[in-house]
Amino acid sequence: MPHRPHLRKIALPALPSWLPLDGFILGLIGTVALAVLLPVSGRAATVTDGATTVAVAFLFFLYGARLSTREALDGVRHWRLHLTVLVCTFVIFPGLGLAARGLVPYVLTHPLYTGLLFLCLVPSTVQSSIAFTSIARGNVAAAICAGSFSSLLGVVVTPVLVALLLGGGGGGFSADSMIKIGLQLLAPFLAGQLLRRWIGGFISRHRVVLRLVDRGSVLLVVYAAFSEGMVRGIWHQVTPARLAILLGVEAVLLTVMLTLTSYGSRKLGFVREDRITIVFAGSKKSLAAGLPMASVLFGAQASLAVLPLMLFHQLQLMVCAVLARRFAARAPEAAETGAGHRPEGRALADGTGSAGGAGDADVVLSRV
Repeated sequence: MPHRPHLRKIALPALPSWLPLDGFILGLIGTVALAVLLPVSGRAATVTDGATTVAVAFLFFLYGARLSTREALDGVRHWRLHLTVLVCTFVIFPGLGLAARGLVPYVLTHPLYTGLLFLCLVPSTVQSSIAFTSIARGNVAAAICAGSFSSLLGVVVTPVLVALLLGGGGGGFSADSMIKIGLQLLAPFLAGQLLRRWIGGFISRHRVVLRLVDRGSVLLVVYAAFSEGMVRGIWHQVTPARLAILLGVEAVLLTVMLTLTSYGSRKLGFVREDRITIVFAGSKKSLAAGLPMASVLFGAQASLAVLPLMLFHQLQLMVCAVLARRFAARAPEAAETGAGHRPEGRALADGTGSAGGAGDADVVLSRV
């Protein structure tokens, strides 16, 4: 309508071009701050955990409804990608964890090293890897399968690796854990596949809904995890200096894994969408899987044992959020419209652009 040109100005202003953050990163920081100031406990924590479970299940339902059956089957058949992710998760990560033994006792204390090695043994995260893969426009079908395979295998492999490398007892897994994974991840996905015929078109036309669930579920997981750490008081069991050193070591660990997955997947000949999946699924660790395993495997020492995992979890979310936006800005579709300089009408339609904290910020991230 020519008489309403001012409507193009309703988009929220983009962040300054000098600030390497977007709305989602700021949301993550704000969520952590909220968990520090107002952590949930007792009945509220139970409600939050339930909400997190529902959000993750709903996310898988939407993915199942959006993905065609052919795409889902192609994801299952992509054995080279799944094998690459599993090798990163259960071979390369543990190898780096063992190499970090040389940092004891001068850099890391024995308890912190035990926790660092434990984080290297847990499976890859599922929900946030898929969410970031989706944001980055990677192979979501393969990400769902790779994350699910890692979680299912980790139920058995992680306790065995703990027993072998840390001398802990086995038995940190059960049929109940496998049933829970099936009910929370696979069942909603299959339900979405069954109902795709009727609701798939609607979901495809309203991608902003899927985007909101992607990011909202990540924020909810961050809040629940950080709240639990505050309530348990594990952040007060080490000095600030030791905490900073541990964070530095984990930053190096994450950098090494991101580099290996990025360049390694390229050398192995994977296409761009598959490389994105490998980067996010192969470099991340699951707090949701690690916490219950640690409570069984370490008993009273579980709180301190999971401190490195909780720090790594927050670090990987922050870093991968930036990487996801960089991948999205460099995607072929984004390049066609200026990699962050899309018309505002389209930005409002698909939930990206200025309204989502992109715009000039995407250009900055694409040049990092």
